[in-house]
Amino acid sequence: MPSKDDILRSAEVTEGPDRAPHRSLFRAAGLSEEDIEQPLIGIANSWNEIVPGHIHLDELAKEVKEGVREAGGTPLEFNTIAVDDGIAMGHDGMRMSLPSREIIADSVELMASAHKLDGIVALASCDKIVPGMLLAIARLDIPAVVVTGGHMEAGEFDDEPVDLASVFEGVSKYREGEFSEEDLYQLECTACPGAGSCAGMFTANTMACVTETLGLSWTECATTGALDSRKRDIARKSGQRILDLVYNDIRPSEFLTEEAFENAVTVDLALGGSTNTMLHVPAIAQEAGIDLTLSDFEAIAEKTPHLAHMSPAGPWRMEHLRDDGGVPGVLSRLEDLLNTECPTVDGKTIQERIQDADVKGTVIQSREDPVHKGGGLAVLRGNIAPDGAVVKAAAVDENMRQFTGSARVFNSQQAALNAIDEGEINPGDVIVIRYEGPKGGPGMPEMLEPTAKVSGSPRLSGKVALITDGRFSGATRGAAIGHISPEAAAGGLIALVEEGDTVEIDIPNSRLHLDVPKSELAERAESWSPPEVDTVGVLERYAAMATSADKGGVLTVPEQDTPDIDLVESIDSQ
Repeated sequence: MPSKDDILRSAEVTEGPDRAPHRSLFRAAGLSEEDIEQPLIGIANSWNEIVPGHIHLDELAKEVKEGVREAGGTPLEFNTIAVDDGIAMGHDGMRMSLPSREIIADSVELMASAHKLDGIVALASCDKIVPGMLLAIARLDIPAVVVTGGHMEAGEFDDEPVDLASVFEGVSKYREGEFSEEDLYQLECTACPGAGSCAGMFTANTMACVTETLGLSWTECATTGALDSRKRDIARKSGQRILDLVYNDIRPSEFLTEEAFENAVTVDLALGGSTNTMLHVPAIAQEAGIDLTLSDFEAIAEKTPHLAHMSPAGPWRMEHLRDDGGVPGVLSRLEDLLNTECPTVDGKTIQERIQDADVKGTVIQSREDPVHKGGGLAVLRGNIAPDGAVVKAAAVDENMRQFTGSARVFNSQQAALNAIDEGEINPGDVIVIRYEGPKGGPGMPEMLEPTAKVSGSPRLSGKVALITDGRFSGATRGAAIGHISPEAAAGGLIALVEEGDTVEIDIPNSRLHLDVPKSELAERAESWSPPEVDTVGVLERYAAMATSADKGGVLTVPEQDTPDIDLVESIDSQ
């Protein structure tokens, strides 16, 4: 075995006389001589007592740590934050969700770099936390394994499976008299029965499937439930495996290749995953040095069928996908579209994962009989979205895939919610919500509440569209088109839409068009100016540094051509 100095980053803080103070502090933290000499493995845990997808991660961490110890390493657990998108939904708290992704990534990077950890096992479940961990792992490029925490089981209401999306839509049904108060209460109490990420193919579970396809988590990790005993086994094996990766210097860059990202997008499209992946996956690719854009999603969608009719659009939840072969089952249906020699952290290639797959065909349909011939996500372009807009095509009613309607314009999500609640939205309308992008929001809040109110309304469902420079929850269904780029705050044409304008949506032909003459738009542009955004703290920083949605909403450092201080002037003034 190579010497510790040759392999381990931690030797910088544990070896030699000059590091006696460092070792002294490790001893104060409870480490023994043997602990200090072994590889130091960071257990990056997003456990907290707020998020259902994370409340069990402390127990999974115990399994990971035991696996690390069994393999001859020293586990050092630390925590990062986790925002629950469902609890943050529908109020100003949702502006904090996307910025939290960057804070998670930064915190993991800071802890691993400051303490010279040799490897990372990341535990995470929900919407921005898994992407945040992956951003850090790509950025650090030290040996790493991800343990996604697993899904909660579906609830049951009126003998039908239900999940969080069902509750959001239930609110609309209650307001319109379809549900009694008791109905809504019973749904509330049964839809989310316990620990785990919400049961449908929402953002958390989509990102778990993406992580498994990228090769950074164990085979079947994505579809093994939060409280399934097999998840504990995966956690322990992941802890054991990280030592092999460390000693053999196998880094995330060996998994995060262009071919692996193409595989991940293909699986995402086949599953009809969350539109949020079109923010997260390009951002992760960028950290890995891979140029992945919406154009790549478009190209892959042209040849990728939608194979699994998952909630929120369809009847299937994660437990059903698990029982039908999980991610390996999806891979097996797509074999000729994939780069099957890509490696994975458990030592298998994608081809070997395919060989072990057991597909029954209940949930994962055949290529000859797909849910839709095209991928479950689509990119739309046109005068209102020259840099692109995204839609979960798999969750759009057939009669809404081509739709022309009259614009109802709102400068915030709350204004649109008020109009929906007051019955001011009618069939044939296109709800336009703007100034909710990365800079304009700021924070690009999700909009499950307005989409759920439309989808849950018999009067409006399948008869109203919504377009926005904000984004949607993975639980959103219906003709909901988001990520319009450029956003309104950056001078995008969505800022010029007026009440009554005609908006044309054509998903089969990837088109989104505002039917207003150029001369009229030019006149409107003359009098337009961006509204002032009154923010402080993290949102102020995010608004100043965030890129547009088509570039992943990542943060960039503003260019600075000259120093802040003129040294000559400073000296002269003394």
